[in-house]
Order: sequence, then C-alpha cells, then structure tokens
Amino acid sequence: MMWQDLVFLCGSVFSLVVLVPTLRDSMANVPLGTSMPSATIGIVYGVTFFSLGMTMSAFGSLLTGVMWSLIATLRSPHPFDHLFGTGTDRRSAPRSTPQNAD
Repeated sequence: MMWQDLVFLCGSVFSLVVLVPTLRDSMANVPLGTSMPSATIGIVYGVTFFSLGMTMSAFGSLLTGVMWSLIATLRSPHPFDHLFGTGTDRRSAPRSTPQNAD
C-alpha cells in the first residue's frame, strides 16, 4: 500500500462527509454547473486512480463522483421542469401579496 493512496482516500472521505448535509437538505439548491462537473471529475479521477493501481483512492473518488451525481439529480434545479410540470421551483419564495398589486 502506498501512503499516497491513503491520503487521497482520506480526502475523498472528507468530501463525502461534508456533502452529506447537502444531500439530506431538501431545500438545498446546487446549480448543475457545479454538480455535474464535480461528478464528472470524481468519476474520471476514480478511473485514473484505478489505472494506476491506487484502488483505495479510486474507490473514494468514484464514491465522491456518485455523491455529486446524486446531488445533481436530487438537489439541482432542472432547466426543463417547468415545461413538463414536474418538480417545483425551490428558488422562488411564496409571496404574501399578489404580484403587480398596487
């Protein structure tokens, strides 16, 4: 076992721990421009680490990529939801008075 493998695994585990609250918070709103690149990077890093024989790092990075994929799926506003009537727009707060009421 290479010590570097363990260091990268610890970094991935730390990332997973700090991402759990975002995944659990139903009001969280993470842009797809953040979550999708992060998921892609985690998966690419995982495959790269695996090709180098760093299996623990690969496992941690792949899990981080999966976590970001879940965040992208569950906690990101999807640009076409309003067209099909699925989901809710979590960005707008309920108004106490109707719009344009003067």
